Amino acid sequence: MFGNDADFMLTIHRTHASELQADAATDRLARALPRRHPRGWLGRRQHAARATDARR
Repeated sequence: MFGNDADFMLTIHRTHASELQADAATDRLARALPRRHPRGWLGRRQHAARATDARR
């Protein structure tokens, strides 16, 4: 399959480099999308209630 060790090492390097590029693209996409915060049935009022409870 491979003529010598240099071809084998080059193939491994290219495979690893393409995997790193795919991981970087996935990370960029994840950062570009807005995060979805889970909300309870009360919506935003639930977070406001927690803030007032902390002041007491």
